[in-house]
Amino acid sequence: MQMDAFGRSTDLASRPRAGQESAPDAALAETYHRYFDVVATTTQELLDEALRLRYQVYCVEHAFENPLEHPDGREVDRYDDRSVHSLLIHKPTQSVVGTVRLILPSDEPLPITEVCHDSRLKDPSLFPPATTAEISRFAISKNFRRRVEDARGIDASLVDPATIADPTNRRVIPHMALGLIKGVGQMSVQYGITNLCAVMDPALLRLLLRLGIRFDPLGPPIKYHGTRQPCHAKPLAISKGLRAERPDAWDLITDQGTLNPQSPAG
Repeated sequence: MQMDAFGRSTDLASRPRAGQESAPDAALAETYHRYFDVVATTTQELLDEALRLRYQVYCVEHAFENPLEHPDGREVDRYDDRSVHSLLIHKPTQSVVGTVRLILPSDEPLPITEVCHDSRLKDPSLFPPATTAEISRFAISKNFRRRVEDARGIDASLVDPATIADPTNRRVIPHMALGLIKGVGQMSVQYGITNLCAVMDPALLRLLLRLGIRFDPLGPPIKYHGTRQPCHAKPLAISKGLRAERPDAWDLITDQGTLNPQSPAG
């Protein structure tokens, strides 16, 4: 079996053939598999790729973090010791173009509690401390975004496809979000996460909603790297909603149902 640079099989025999899926499923899966893949950072080399991309996005492309605090060109913070990461790979160029991390439960609070003071975050029946994680560092390189379309903003780069002139790029841009959300789903299942929280760009939330992925607000928007919306969701609820509203996206994100989110306790 041949493997690519990221340790994945290049054998196409296991993929569904044209005509084996419904038309919407085939179109979504075909576009995603043609352009993108998402992989876990299972080696230090892959983790370094994620940290270097974060440096490019958060320190160079935007003034969110001080580059002088990261002289080795890797953006690292105190939450990385309790985090897992995924990479979005642009397959035609084998480039790392996106990354997302999941900050796992620990004895210390999640970082969302520093900027969002909604009382629900302290309710263990809503956010079980042992199985609640935070989506963080959801980013795509501006250099890649400019090659797709001259878009702006860190998460706002995942713009309304209707505003993109080129039909190919209209298809490609939403798949960046789908790929990274698939990475979140894979990590959630692996680590038994039943509840997710995040501080997201409203533009990203709108795109995810159009794709059938719903996050509910936690209080009002805040000022944090621009306007951001604290929000939350349950992986199981996302999966059920996708299966009902967007079976094509559900099929892609859950690997045809092989990724099964856990039910929240109680």
